[in-house]
Amino acid sequence: MIAAPAIQTSSLSKYYGRTSAVQNLDLVVEANRITGFLGRNGAGKSTTIKMLLGLIRPTGGDGTILGRQITNPELNRQARAHIAYVAEDKPLYRYLTVAQTVRFAAAFYRDWRCDVAGKLLREYELPLNRRVKALSKGMRTKLALLLALARKPELLILDEPTEGLDPVMIEHLMQTIVARAAEGTAVFFSSHQIAEVERVADQVCILDRGCLVLDRSLDSLRESFRRVDMVFPVDVVEREFQLPGVERIRANRRQMSVLTSANAEGVIERARAFNAVSLEVAPVGLRDVFLAMVNGLESAIGKEN
Repeated sequence: MIAAPAIQTSSLSKYYGRTSAVQNLDLVVEANRITGFLGRNGAGKSTTIKMLLGLIRPTGGDGTILGRQITNPELNRQARAHIAYVAEDKPLYRYLTVAQTVRFAAAFYRDWRCDVAGKLLREYELPLNRRVKALSKGMRTKLALLLALARKPELLILDEPTEGLDPVMIEHLMQTIVARAAEGTAVFFSSHQIAEVERVADQVCILDRGCLVLDRSLDSLRESFRRVDMVFPVDVVEREFQLPGVERIRANRRQMSVLTSANAEGVIERARAFNAVSLEVAPVGLRDVFLAMVNGLESAIGKEN
């Protein structure tokens, strides 16, 4: 039996006056998978997450989270009981101590695991008697993560979860995310750290200016995307290589670099037709794909990570 999607939206949109934050978003986040949600600042990632959680109301469209309609307040409230969420700004009660914050959460959530909370308190080295307002940015992030990771939800939503963390803690978090997915938790997380997403994600969604510009499994992306570097005996114009499957073209007189999401063979055939004197085909990483898919940014094709 195929599990229902953890998240599914249909034409989900949010406007602030005439300004579009999210446009006609059709998103599917499968259960039992890790889905990375990428996009520049202001792309609409946090707005999307808040609509899913009923924190802001969509202007148009609808969706479900854990099978419950997001625009129905009662159903959305029921869904949130099975969701652990770490917000981008990590809101916490400033005048509580770390210990008081943990005790409050333990009493509030039915799926709270005291043994896991204790383990994370030791690993994160959180000062129990210090008030939240006196914690560093990294410590506040650790505490917010603990409050989510000590639970056993059906869905874990993390919005920029590594902000303020050092490399050791980031590595610990990535391992924890993989472990939670192995336990059966669907993980949906946004991040600016593309290398982190590439390490752990099963699925990658890229949002740009409120629009979904890529939704692929990481395995499919690795299999399909290619960079074709070519050198010609004479100048060649870009329009000759605007073929199906070509995502970006970067040309400098006789040199050309093409990023394809499919049809690399067609690009190679066209290059040979123009008597290319040099032709190289190579797989690309998620960083190159991200920069190529996001409008308004220069492609990083050919550059090192």
